[in-house]
Amino acid sequence: MNKSSIFYSITFIFVMAMGSIFIAFLYLLKYDKEKYTDELNSRYTVVAKTTLYKLLQKPIDSELINELKEYGMVIVDQNSSKNVLKTKPLQKIFSKIGSSAIYFYERENYLLINSITKRSVLLRDKAYQSYRYQYIMIIFGVFSIVLLITYLMTLKKLKPIKKIKQEIDKFANGDLDIDCKSDEKDEISEVSNAFYNAVLEIKKLNNSRKLFLRNVMHELKTPITKGMISAEMLEDSKQKTRLISIFERLETLLNEFIAIEMITTGNKLVKKSIYRLVDIIDEAIDLSFIEKNLVKLKLQQDLNLKVDFKLFSIAIKNMIDNAIKYSSDKSIQIVANSKEIKFISQGQKLQYPLEYYLEPFTKGDNALQNSFGLGLYIVDNILQAHEQKLSYEYKDGYNIFIFKGIQPII
Repeated sequence: MNKSSIFYSITFIFVMAMGSIFIAFLYLLKYDKEKYTDELNSRYTVVAKTTLYKLLQKPIDSELINELKEYGMVIVDQNSSKNVLKTKPLQKIFSKIGSSAIYFYERENYLLINSITKRSVLLRDKAYQSYRYQYIMIIFGVFSIVLLITYLMTLKKLKPIKKIKQEIDKFANGDLDIDCKSDEKDEISEVSNAFYNAVLEIKKLNNSRKLFLRNVMHELKTPITKGMISAEMLEDSKQKTRLISIFERLETLLNEFIAIEMITTGNKLVKKSIYRLVDIIDEAIDLSFIEKNLVKLKLQQDLNLKVDFKLFSIAIKNMIDNAIKYSSDKSIQIVANSKEIKFISQGQKLQYPLEYYLEPFTKGDNALQNSFGLGLYIVDNILQAHEQKLSYEYKDGYNIFIFKGIQPII
């Protein structure tokens, strides 16, 4: 059991409480028994003194017998009770006028009193009752049962927390099929129901978003496809080439949007495989529609990565686009080794920390008006899906963006 778990804490508290109650009842038992023994001894001391003083004056008479009855004591014949006197006395007390001894025989207490006048009397304690543990044990049992019931009821009330945690873990992994609705009226059930209702709303919004995106994609693909067919029907010319290039660019952007939607909504990568980094960079350059001479490469030889080819190409393409767009010389250098990939471009230092630009729809003051500020946000999400990290540094007039944590395949 996890020691930081609330169930572990409650169980630990219960065990400590049970242990404390048990120890307390042991002390109570010991104290009560000692108190009972002291009361018994006090009564026997009074009886012994009273009897000894009487025996000094005269033999046993009816007055002494009646007085002993008030203490619950009766005189027994010593000759018929020889077996009692054969047992070992529990306690002996001596005084100037005589002595007394307490015997225990067949679950009864006897008191033998001898005076200095050679008179003796054997008394049986009719009022004696052996110390009863049952009362203390019953009280301990009642306390234990009440505490156990309280413990079980507490665990029962907290049990839904485990289910809520399981459902939250499912939700965190992108599974929206959550079932934690409760008919109870306690606070935990209210939290569970609130979470369930929130997930239902998120599911509705997610379905609406998917439907909207699918409709948009469908509506965009249709005119692009028609445009490409129409362009192909034209006679070969510069206009035809330009139109086909435009429609190809639109189709590429549309496919890029689909891939971006997949990664930013937390979907798992399904096409992760081993590719050469140089091939990925070539694809990124093609996606950027720029001249290859604008990108200078300095790559470790035979560097292979296990990535989603399309998404990682988009990430590198966005880094190339940013560099070309904002660098002073409209070029970029890509340096890669087995630990990191660097994108180096000449230009002004970023106005804000990198984290600012990793938020969607953010941009610097010198950004182009048609920039939506999604480039680095998309890159960051793609790198996170690949368990990598984007970092930034500025050195000697150059902006350096770094993909850290790459895992090369040797």
